[in-house]
Amino acid sequence: MLILLAFIIVFHITSAALLFISTIDNAWWVGDNFSTDVWRICATNTSTCMAITDEFNEYQSIQAVQATMILSTIFCCVAFLVFILQLFRLKQGERFVLTSIIQLLSCLCVMIAASIYTDRHEELHQSHGYRMEVSKGQYGYSFVLAWIAFAFTLISGVMYLVLRKRK
Repeated sequence: MLILLAFIIVFHITSAALLFISTIDNAWWVGDNFSTDVWRICATNTSTCMAITDEFNEYQSIQAVQATMILSTIFCCVAFLVFILQLFRLKQGERFVLTSIIQLLSCLCVMIAASIYTDRHEELHQSHGYRMEVSKGQYGYSFVLAWIAFAFTLISGVMYLVLRKRK
């Protein structure tokens, strides 16, 4: 049982780390001389960065991605705290339903963020607010990590739903 508990905790912490990295790191859309995320665009050869503001055409879409990624990260951290509390408070044989619901909310938020970015990427990268050509890029590793975090949070949410407290 202790090994299973350690695996679940490590899996959850890995999910949170993936969410933090994909939310913060500047590699959602990358090209030869630039990298961009949901916060800013940086030129790699001059290492100058420019914040994404409301002068961009699809700023509302970017804000939706920002908000849902932040919510996803918060829900994942709260789910971990609730799991630790339920570990000591639940009676033997009960399920970690509250933890599962919160973790599945995190899963839903990261799925919404990555889906919006996937759907709107053409419009996002053709804005006149950019000072360089970013339409000729490709998805970066932070975008891929967001989808991997979706899978991890989904698996962990289902694990909590199935898991019963044992001695």
